[in-house]
Amino acid sequence: MNALAATNRNFRNAARILGLDSKLEKSLLIPFREIKVECTIPKDDGSLVSYVGFRVQHDNARGPMKGGIRYHHEVDPDEVNALAQLMTWKTAVADIPYGGAKGGIGCSPKDLSNSELERLTRVFTQKIHDLIGIHTDIPAPDMGTNAQTMAWILDEYSKFHGHSPAVVTGKPIDLGGSLGREAATGRGVIYATEALLAEHGKSIRDLTFVIQGFGNVGSWAARLIHERGGKVIAVSDITGAIKNADGIDISKLLKHKESTGTLKNFDGGDSMELNELLVHECDVLIPCALGGVLNRENAADVKAKFIIEAANHPTDPEADEILSKRGVTILPDIYANSGGVTVSYFEWVQNIQGFMWEEDKVNTELRRYMIRAFHNIKDMCKSHNCNLRMGAFTLGVNRVARATLLRGWEA
Repeated sequence: MNALAATNRNFRNAARILGLDSKLEKSLLIPFREIKVECTIPKDDGSLVSYVGFRVQHDNARGPMKGGIRYHHEVDPDEVNALAQLMTWKTAVADIPYGGAKGGIGCSPKDLSNSELERLTRVFTQKIHDLIGIHTDIPAPDMGTNAQTMAWILDEYSKFHGHSPAVVTGKPIDLGGSLGREAATGRGVIYATEALLAEHGKSIRDLTFVIQGFGNVGSWAARLIHERGGKVIAVSDITGAIKNADGIDISKLLKHKESTGTLKNFDGGDSMELNELLVHECDVLIPCALGGVLNRENAADVKAKFIIEAANHPTDPEADEILSKRGVTILPDIYANSGGVTVSYFEWVQNIQGFMWEEDKVNTELRRYMIRAFHNIKDMCKSHNCNLRMGAFTLGVNRVARATLLRGWEA
């Protein structure tokens, strides 16, 4: 089941539990605006090439729309749509004053030179500059984009609208980026995990962890678990997978990956098959890579007692049912990986005030938001007698529905 179908299904279940009016339900699903633009740039050899850029702005009932821009050869309107909608519910669960958006350009960033990427980003910004803005829609980095991409968008946007650091988040620190943004998603995953384990009378230091994906989120999560005395016993990324029953030395692994670019040939663990990793014996499994990795083929073999969804949509609905029946507790992506957008909100607040925070303040506030959201989700689970995923969805959908009605929906 693709991301859009799964997100729609979760939304419809939540709407049913909440008893939403069918017209309101339909209206909440339809995006506010979908933008599709052609971006033509000269390549370094002088030839012209065209790419298609998208931006889906899903909902702005609770505030300006917020979401990443990805550069990927498979940027597909359906997927962008699903991710924009997911951002609407995610920002509502975190209780930050945003709605959802998502965008992208169908290109392969590794096939483009730095100057070609810059030209492409600037042309895309020229095409959408009057449809984004500090109080309208605030982009952020995503797959295939980074702080440099945001710097180019900021510069191009500012040519039309004057200096506007709050128009994008995930910027370089020197241009108004926030301290703590780099680690925010991984750190949020850890705060979420701590909140869940505390409910079960457990803590990170007593447990074993398996982490799939060792990019930004996975490597920060691993580092923070290691610091808290948890045992990371297996890790993988696209280059390979390694395991060590006594716990992997994460700082050593980070150095190895930095110097070689791969997890292979690491002397602090044994290599293992990539597909073995998800069904490896452990207490907590944290998928931080792609969507759909837990499906009906492997769900019955998962040995973890807790699954923390650091990736977007890592568990198929079929796997969800199998795992729930087996008593596995799943902390849903819409809450577990919301640390990134929460610290993006802090960055935007700092830019608007023109007053930057110390890193300690960023982390303290992030922890407060993550813990508060967890308790709000648990309250929804109790009042609607549902699992954590439906608790999170009902919380998010209910907040957006209430804001929509208060603003005068039928007028």
